[in-house]
Parts: sequence; structure tokens; C-alpha cells
Amino acid sequence: MSELDDIQKLLSPKKESERKETTVKNALDTVKTANESFSDLGIIESSEGLLGLISEKRVSNEKVIESYGNVEIVDVGKDLYQYRVRIPNLTTADHEIIQSIQKIATKIIDIRKESVNAKIRRVALTEKIYDMVTKTRSLNVSETKMKAYADIISREMGGYGLFDYLLDDDQLEEVMVVPPKLDVYVFHRKHGMLLTNIIIESDGYVHNVIERIARDVSRRVDTNTPLLDARLPSGDRVNATLKPASVDGPSLTIRKFREDPYTIVDLVKFKTLNPEAAAFLWLAVEGMQGYPSNVLVSGGTSSGKTTFLNCISMFIRPTDRVLSIEDTAELKLPLEHWIRLETKPPSVEGTGEVSMDVLLKNSLRMRPDRIIVGEVRHDEAFTLFTAMNTGHQGSMGTIHANSSEETLVRLMSPPMNVPEQMATALNLIVVLNRINVPKIGLKRRVTEIAEVSGVKKPELHLLYSWDAERDEIVMIDKNSLTKKLIHRYSGVSLPQIDAEMDLRMQLLTEAAKTNISSLGAFSTFLRKYYEKQR
Repeated sequence: MSELDDIQKLLSPKKESERKETTVKNALDTVKTANESFSDLGIIESSEGLLGLISEKRVSNEKVIESYGNVEIVDVGKDLYQYRVRIPNLTTADHEIIQSIQKIATKIIDIRKESVNAKIRRVALTEKIYDMVTKTRSLNVSETKMKAYADIISREMGGYGLFDYLLDDDQLEEVMVVPPKLDVYVFHRKHGMLLTNIIIESDGYVHNVIERIARDVSRRVDTNTPLLDARLPSGDRVNATLKPASVDGPSLTIRKFREDPYTIVDLVKFKTLNPEAAAFLWLAVEGMQGYPSNVLVSGGTSSGKTTFLNCISMFIRPTDRVLSIEDTAELKLPLEHWIRLETKPPSVEGTGEVSMDVLLKNSLRMRPDRIIVGEVRHDEAFTLFTAMNTGHQGSMGTIHANSSEETLVRLMSPPMNVPEQMATALNLIVVLNRINVPKIGLKRRVTEIAEVSGVKKPELHLLYSWDAERDEIVMIDKNSLTKKLIHRYSGVSLPQIDAEMDLRMQLLTEAAKTNISSLGAFSTFLRKYYEKQR
């Protein structure tokens, strides 16, 4: 008997069990009767939702703030807006059919042979399941509904279930499951923290999703190893905790990264910094082929450090050999001569660890022009500053600190312990903070750009500072050591350097006006500019 015959047998009225026969026959009859009205799938208005897991309860005084795709941002009169996922209009009969198809699909499709990337795997499964459904003669429903069946089943079989609806939204930065109620929150790029309408019925559902994620990244998570910190094949970062580490039940946090990462032009448009400060950093990072600066990007949690590091790293000339070292590979750069290194945690037996310090020491033997460290925390700080002091100019990284002064204190204190004299190899500190801007809300802003000088110990020279009244970063001192170092090592006069910075400021301003902000468009823009300078 063929696989399609098995499906048809399951969906056919001629079931061995009389009870199953009645249920499935009624389901098919219901779908057939309602087929015409469902030719264009609408949105669920009942409180049941998809298998009872997505609430569509509405309040009388609610207000839709924004709507796009299958998402609504709704003011329901509470502290947080609601992030409402809208799904196809499915009846109880549809649920019966979906469950039946899924049972057979699970038996005949070997998930292990599919891609470890959940998105790719889900697309492949959707095609296979849709093909199965269309060839099932006893299933008389519209093509639109068949596609809906295939999409829902593929999410449960090959994706991450309900969470796929959230992971598909590029406007989200974070997806969070909070025990014990298992409320699902998201952090929206525009609207901040939101509570979703997704209902998780039990710890078991979250536990199964966490186990599926662990399998995708070849990791193990259970009561003996209740912590999972990994990068998904899609590039998103996941952290999960189980009991006993998580007292109230399983928690899940997925940090999403944009398919098309932000560029410095985007940050100018967001007022994270102005074109003048952006042009100065372009000058400093690229160094006019003479003296690229060593830069640390500082800030608190979720202040945008990695995003900003990614943006300024795009200024590196395409002819440079770049090595990046990260705990979780997050950087996305338009560079060809780029080697990405990622740390590896120890196995359950405590062996096989590859630390950031080990990778950094190894990278020094790979003839890098530039070294980028995702986040400086421990022993790797000493190794990085050793590299800076031995001629690896143009190194960059991030560090947790809320000001330029705090950055130096953290560097020279345990556990990093960078000696004062070595810390003088740092050229620039860029500080980002999340600030509650009046009438706008919580935004990320560059609050300081400071130069580091000195011979025996580091001294700070503040160049740019954020003006709260103007909501803008402003230059407070034109006397720049960075420009003097570029002049010394490139032979370009200071007036020419100032003129170059003005030109780059104009170019960035124009790029923001004409929306040259995608990774592809901006990298082409930079490449052409560098070609003209040859």
C-alpha cells in the first residue's frame, strides 16, 4: 500500500473504528460544506484560536496601533501593548484533518534527513506535505486551505511550533517565555516590550521546543545539564533554562538578528548618532590607509553594542584580512577576506572547550590585518591589548560599561587586568546607552565618543557628548588626537583630513536621504568610494 493510500485511508469515511469513522466523516463534510466561504482564509474571531493556543479575545475599547502581515499591535488598555498573531480561520473540523495528516506525515517523512536550519527545513516540509495533501482525493478543500494545512503542520513537525510566527517577524528583537504562567513576550524594534496573545498550555510544550532547538545545534539539555546557550543555524541566539536551574519551570529567550543588518545609515536615520559623528568614526576606523584606530564599543545590556560594532566594521576596506572572534557568531559583514571564529563550551564531561582567549591567541598566527572581538570579558582582554601593543592596529570589540571612565576602570581591574601602560594602546571609546527620550520613548543613543591618550597611563579626552535637550550627540572639542595620528602615519595634511571628514559627512547625509541603507546597497556605496580614492 502506498503512502498516499495510507493518508486517504486515515481521512476516508471507511475507518475500522466506528467512532473515528464518524469523527473524520463529519470533519470532511463540514469542510466540504464550508469550502466556498473559506476560499479566502480570514482571521479567527473566536476565543478558541489555533488548537486553542492563540487567543483572539478582543476588548471593546481596544485600539489597533499598527498592522502588518499577520500581526497587529493593539492597545488593550493595559501597561503593555499586545502583540497579536493572526492566523487562518480554522474550524474544529480543520483541526481534525490537520492532526490526521500530521500523524501520517510523521511516519513517512524522516525529519533527520532534513536541514538543521529550521527555516529551510520548514520550507522543504511544507512542499512535501502540500504535495501529499493535493494528491489525497478524499480531501475536497480549496488550494488556499491546503496551503494553510501544509504550513501549520510543517511548523509543528520541522519548525518551533507557535514560536515560528514570532521568529518570522523581522521587526522583533527578542522572543521570551516567562514561567510559571508561560506568558510569551516579545521586544519590538519600534514598540518595545509587548505581551503576545500566544497561550502555552504546559511546561511540556516549551520543553519539547527547547529539546528540538538543542538537537538542531547538536547540544544536550536535560535536568543534568539544564542550561542551553547557543546560536541557531539561522544566526539567532538562544538561551534556555530547565528545572532545577529554572525554579518555576522552563524559560526560553531567543534574540533575533535581522536578515538585512542595520548599517551606519540606518543609525543616522534613527538618530543614534548624527552624520558628523558617523563621518568621524568612518575616518577613524578606516584610518585613510595610514592609521586605523583601536576601538572599543561600550554600553549596558541591549544598548546596541554588537549592532554598532557591526556597523562601524563595515568601514574596513575590502582589501583587509579580517578575523572575528565571538562567543556567538552575530556579525554580518560585506567582506570577502573574513574568517569567523566562534568559541565552544565544554562537553558534559568537561572537555573540548575552546575559549575566546585561545581563539584570539590562535588568530595572531593567521596574519590578520584586523581583529574584531565580539565581547571582551576575561583573559582575552590582556591578549587583545597585547596584540594592539605589538602592531595589530585597527582592532575592535565591545565591553560592558556605561561610560568611557568606567570602560577604563573595568579594563584595568579583575578579571581583565590590563596593565595601565598597555591600556594606552586603545584609541577610541564609543559609549551607547538606552535612553528614555521625551515624547519618543526608549531609544538607543551614542552618548560619548572619547579618545584615549597617554604613555604611562591612559588619559581620556572627550570629543563628542550627547545633549539631552537637543537629543543629539554634539562635538565639544575639535582638537582630535585621532586626526593627528592619521596625519602622522598617512602624510595627509590636517586641512585635507578635515575636508575628507566633511565630504564623508555629506555622503552619509545624502545616503540617509536617498535610503542607501541596506547591506548590499551600502557596501556597494563604500566599495565605489574606496575605488575612486586609489
